[in-house]
Amino acid sequence: MTDHTDPDDTEQTDTDATETDTDAPVAVITGASRGIGAATARRLAAAGYTVVLAARTAATLSTVADEIATDYGVEAHAVPTDVTDPDAVQALVETAVERYGRVDTAVVNAGVGELRNVPLEELPLETYDTVTGTNVDGAFYTARAALPALRATEGSLVFVGSYLGKYPSTKTPVYAASKWWLRGFAHSVAGRAGSEGVAVSLVNPSGVDTSFGRDTRGETNAERLDSDEVVSAEDVAESIYTCVRQESPGTVAELDLFRQDIHEKF
Repeated sequence: MTDHTDPDDTEQTDTDATETDTDAPVAVITGASRGIGAATARRLAAAGYTVVLAARTAATLSTVADEIATDYGVEAHAVPTDVTDPDAVQALVETAVERYGRVDTAVVNAGVGELRNVPLEELPLETYDTVTGTNVDGAFYTARAALPALRATEGSLVFVGSYLGKYPSTKTPVYAASKWWLRGFAHSVAGRAGSEGVAVSLVNPSGVDTSFGRDTRGETNAERLDSDEVVSAEDVAESIYTCVRQESPGTVAELDLFRQDIHEKF
């Protein structure tokens, strides 16, 4: 599952306000204020990446950036961004290129869920719009904005999908459908971008014990799931790094990270 952040102000914050090119690889990560996104930012920072962090909650995002800069000694730049706004996403990528001269990796992670077990005829249309706006439109906007910069560096584009992007979900059909769309989109983009030098990967975790679901499901994954029986945000981040560090012409096209007993219900 992916993680989503709440609306807040859009003032950019960072650990170093001067513009500078860098020889370090640069990663842009959406949904980076918590959960999988924050764990991915830390994992890439540990590998020497400069990280450009995007999410909608400015204060939390700034805190994550400050912690990464302190803990790993790399540059971390927070750009509060609403991925449902194509202009904001375009500005996010342009900020990274203008500041650092490049983008080597884009991690499309921002996402939101829905209340479980709501009859379809009772599901608010606002929920449908929120889920598809973030998980579908936001992914499209991010890939669209990032691809020109990734072609220039022959970089990598990683989509964070879900177990529910491969198997039906009677409990959360709109969320599942958004991840089925994402899976088809990721592989279709790979068919085009791969020949242009961009490695496109899809990582599908099963339930991860993060704060995902806090705003839309009444309880978080961390509250709902047994942490001893699920994968962690750090596990998913390691899988994303596995995709990112592959060298051409090899690509991790799709990586499933499921708990060992995930198919028991079948």
